[in-house]
Amino acid sequence: MKKVRKAVFPVAGLGTRFLPATKSIPKEMLTVVDRPVIQYVVDEAWEAGIEHLIFVTGRNKGVIEDYFDIQVELSNTLAERGKSVELKLLDDLQPKPGTASFTRQQAPLGLGHAVWCARDLVGNEPFALLLPDMIMQAEKGCLAAMVELYETAGGNVISVEQCDPNETQKYGIVGEGEAVGAGFRVDGMVEKPQPADAPSNYYISGRYILQPEIFDILKTQEKGAGNEIQLTDAMLKLAGRQEFSAYPFAGRTFDCGSKEGFVEANVAFALWRPDIREKVIGNIERLIHTVEPNGDDPTVE
Repeated sequence: MKKVRKAVFPVAGLGTRFLPATKSIPKEMLTVVDRPVIQYVVDEAWEAGIEHLIFVTGRNKGVIEDYFDIQVELSNTLAERGKSVELKLLDDLQPKPGTASFTRQQAPLGLGHAVWCARDLVGNEPFALLLPDMIMQAEKGCLAAMVELYETAGGNVISVEQCDPNETQKYGIVGEGEAVGAGFRVDGMVEKPQPADAPSNYYISGRYILQPEIFDILKTQEKGAGNEIQLTDAMLKLAGRQEFSAYPFAGRTFDCGSKEGFVEANVAFALWRPDIREKVIGNIERLIHTVEPNGDDPTVE
């Protein structure tokens, strides 16, 4: 069994749900409290022992590459001003030389296509895939727990969470098989089944450990829903050859691809911070009792 050393981050999306902010700023660089969304996902990967970060980017995403590079002028200024705490913070977040790679997805052809674009950087070894829109909050990171399950179960591992049984038609749903480690074997995957046809209410939630054979499938994968190359379709084919296991994540997950999820993530991570928690609680309570909906704002639904 090969160690999971590399992680793929598909960051080529246009972020149209956050216009006009994302006209010039990648959605992955929008901040939750004082860190970009992408930093939370990278931190989760590092916690899990990932050694090499692979970003699948697109046009106008160069700021992500700049973010993970050294800012010489900023570092020099902080050093000259004796800002040792801030300087150490930046140093701790800096990938080591040669441990971050960037490749382009020239056309928006779906998640499956984005993963396929990383094939040469991943090579013939298992890899983690983390969707940057989904940031997770728990004492132990989701991917770290998935790696532990992978070391027990082998094969492929996906993170799952439980949805309302009446809303299975919104998600990719997996069937619950026999227990293995801290999870269970997947005995089926169905894309957006009606509640009556769903094998369970466990839905795939944005973290994967996949074997490299997925690339051979994606190479010839036909377009599916949304006229895009869907990763789920390729996983269904791979499941006919290799085992899949699921890790039920019990922490909090925030969909930062939606406005309400992004705002919720900011509140949740602010409340998690001892240095600002009490002030944030006071401000939220005050706003709840004093701010009314703006009926003149066309963006308010």
